[in-house]
Amino acid sequence: MKALRGEIPLIQVMFCRNLFAIPALLPLLWAAGGLRALRMQLPWLHAMRITAGLIGMAGPFYGYVVLPFALVTALGFTMPLFLTLLSVPLLGERVGPRRGLAVLAGFGGVLLVALPGSGGGVELTGIAAVLVGAVAWAVAMISIRRMGEAGEANATIVLWFALGSALVCGVLSLPVWVAPRPEQWVLLAGTGLVSALAQVIMTEAYRRGEATLLAPFEYSAILWTTLMGVLVWGELPDGWDVAGIAVLVGSGLYIWHREVALGLKR
Repeated sequence: MKALRGEIPLIQVMFCRNLFAIPALLPLLWAAGGLRALRMQLPWLHAMRITAGLIGMAGPFYGYVVLPFALVTALGFTMPLFLTLLSVPLLGERVGPRRGLAVLAGFGGVLLVALPGSGGGVELTGIAAVLVGAVAWAVAMISIRRMGEAGEANATIVLWFALGSALVCGVLSLPVWVAPRPEQWVLLAGTGLVSALAQVIMTEAYRRGEATLLAPFEYSAILWTTLMGVLVWGELPDGWDVAGIAVLVGSGLYIWHREVALGLKR
């Protein structure tokens, strides 16, 4: 996404991401019994997952173009915070006062990394886009959890998201289509293939596990994106970035710790 440098329209990038993910998902379709895997039980939840997933995809994709690599990842860490909050009304999970304070601390970390002038020229539109995407992605995770509780298969959830998203983005990208160069086709195809593998693993995790327990593990991404940002893009985090990321990671780990502790007492 970042290497494309915004030269391809966002909706076209999202179309290619989903289109190239479909061939990578064919083994999953075969293993799940062929076309029978496309028989959905909860179409309205699939529609909710596709809509929220596309918004959740668009936010960081735009952010990668206008913001430093590690900063987009750090802002994406608000997804588990939103997920913890939304899990109360939508999943019936409980959030105690300590975890509530950890969530507030996490949002304080967002303010640190989003301070004007930090991260090498932060754009407020980029920050807003990533945060909206984080909220939408949390809704998508909740829809996956609800489908899993209702017995919807992992293959059905993953395949319908790829098919539905490719269809929606394909139609919307027609008026703004730009012919990619060969090297851009390679980047677009690679994004789809890698995303397909990540989606299969992520969907299976959230389908089986409790949302508030799994979410903090996504914080490990900061290690890889910070390293890649330094080595590939020459983006060195400043003091505000480091402080904000530390607060975000600390709040997430505390939420995880409290969830495990409560689980042991049940």
